[in-house]
Amino acid sequence: MSSQRTPQERERLIEEHVDAIRRLESEGREEDTGGWPPQGFYLLWHLVVGITLGGLAALVSLGFNVVGAPLFGQPSMQLIRVYLTFPMGERALTAEEGLALSVGAGLYLITGAILGIGFHLVLRTFRPDGPTKMFLVATALGLGLWIVNFYLILSWLQPVLLGGRWIVDEIPFWVAALTHLAFAWTIWVGEYWGRFEPAGGRR
Repeated sequence: MSSQRTPQERERLIEEHVDAIRRLESEGREEDTGGWPPQGFYLLWHLVVGITLGGLAALVSLGFNVVGAPLFGQPSMQLIRVYLTFPMGERALTAEEGLALSVGAGLYLITGAILGIGFHLVLRTFRPDGPTKMFLVATALGLGLWIVNFYLILSWLQPVLLGGRWIVDEIPFWVAALTHLAFAWTIWVGEYWGRFEPAGGRR
């Protein structure tokens, strides 16, 4: 028969068992969290943030146009009418307010949400140091999107498909530029809300 343990030995064994139980409990909690926060680049988060910021930015840029158009003698939804000429042709310019313009506004917001993903990922990937550099990058992205969309794509694609280039001709260049800048600057502001730092990973 083994000799009786001393009080010190019993206390040491109790502490070892308690430590083992704590380790098991800790492992169980880690398994329950599903490895949160995720390691590395959390793509789903950035997709959700990009869609959200893009939709909000599109709403802001559309709002500026709705408010500003009457100041220059244009209908408040003129921007949507002109954009609808891409699927509808010239008859979109005379569309009455109603279902067509509502669908057009919805498509405008959806397009903005999709573009927001690209803007967000670019700003997160390059991560310019400081708000000023990020502002300049966002400005360049906005102006670049305007130039590519209007003068490298729509200027020839819309005439080929629909027989006219109403988007380029009907929207003054400064209105188009400011609309894209309002979109880009809204995303720039929202980037401070969209930050995420996964453990041991990148934003």
